[in-house]
Amino acid sequence: MQDQFFNGNNPNNTNPYNHNGNQKKTSKISTKYYLFGLFTGMAVTLIVTLFSISVIRFYRLITSAPSASETTNSSSSIDSITDTSVRRKLSVLEDTIQKYFWQDVQEETLEDGLYKGLLDSLEDPYSVYYTNEELIALQQQTEGIYYGIGAYISQDVEMGYVRISGVIKNTPAEESNLQQDDYIYKVNGEDMQGKDSAYVVSKIKGEEGTYVTITVVREGVSEPIDIDVERRKIESPTVEYTMYDNGMAYIQITEFDLVTSGQFETAYNQAKDEGMKGLILDLRSNPGGNLSTVCEIARMILPKGLIVYTEDKYGKREEYTCNGANQIQVPLVVLTNGYSASASEILAGAVKDYGIGKLVGTTTYGKGIVQKVINLSDGSAIKLTVSSYFTPNGNNIHEIGIEPDVEIAFDSDLYQQGTDNQIEKAKEVLAELIANG
Repeated sequence: MQDQFFNGNNPNNTNPYNHNGNQKKTSKISTKYYLFGLFTGMAVTLIVTLFSISVIRFYRLITSAPSASETTNSSSSIDSITDTSVRRKLSVLEDTIQKYFWQDVQEETLEDGLYKGLLDSLEDPYSVYYTNEELIALQQQTEGIYYGIGAYISQDVEMGYVRISGVIKNTPAEESNLQQDDYIYKVNGEDMQGKDSAYVVSKIKGEEGTYVTITVVREGVSEPIDIDVERRKIESPTVEYTMYDNGMAYIQITEFDLVTSGQFETAYNQAKDEGMKGLILDLRSNPGGNLSTVCEIARMILPKGLIVYTEDKYGKREEYTCNGANQIQVPLVVLTNGYSASASEILAGAVKDYGIGKLVGTTTYGKGIVQKVINLSDGSAIKLTVSSYFTPNGNNIHEIGIEPDVEIAFDSDLYQQGTDNQIEKAKEVLAELIANG
């Protein structure tokens, strides 16, 4: 069974230019391609949307996938689109494109477009078709070691573009002055509108020592900015640890990659060795990641019981539990914001439900659904939304989010002066918890 992922995609066709604060409303940038040709002596207009499916090959791929049966009980949905009329229409469309389109088109390009279009037809921003190259990029992204630029990205469904949610220190991204909250508008001149994070990552990554041109839209700057960034080997540090005064430990988790649980365990043990009296766990702008990773970390701090459970459309329930052997013994504060999503919300939701800590910051993103990657026989894959997840108390936070116990908005002006007001508030709350025993 493939691991399950708690991060998403950007389906909306919106332009990231004219924006205001965190709630950015923009006009759509869209381009329509029209194909004109003659068929049986009559003029017809063909609108190519890359919506259909190359029937026979895709049917073989999906039925040969070892885990495909886990997400469907019937092949009727496949049969319904593989009839003679659909095959005939696909043949007509392909022939017409090859005959009349103003440029040569590779068959593989059309084929991949058909598969992507089938997943797009679900109108689910988190269900995506991956070519083999895109799948490799996705796997590298979740492993935490790759050849890239050293920036974290997250989905912004409303904007339709991915944004940079963090820049790793001492990396090409930092050296090139890429900044948090930059929207990735183009990569090497290709518009990234509506592209999911794995696709964007696949275009940014490449051979070590080569360069990629990233065009970003930045708040306060009227025109897009072209930035050339060198690709290097990046070992993503997903955990950062600091010990503040009075025994207050601070651990930030930027995303839940395969390397994260080990990094968290190292930082957590160091904090305990240094006399930790309380812990601030920073999940702000953490877009999510692997289910297995967040559960491993949860088992290091939660009491005995549920971490999270999922339910699919057939009512099948799957539970992820903790034995409570390592329940945290010091007061806990969890920092969240509107970009804390998916796996971050699983951990924050469990902490809140069990009452073992206080949430400080702003309401989380609100992504309460689960995706599963299903490998196909030719090396490609599809990522499908397969279930909803619920916090231990049975709350589905999808499109709702988790409200903090202590709400405080981020003050960017203070941050520019060297003060993170949300961390300072977390320290105040933690100090009170420590004082009250």
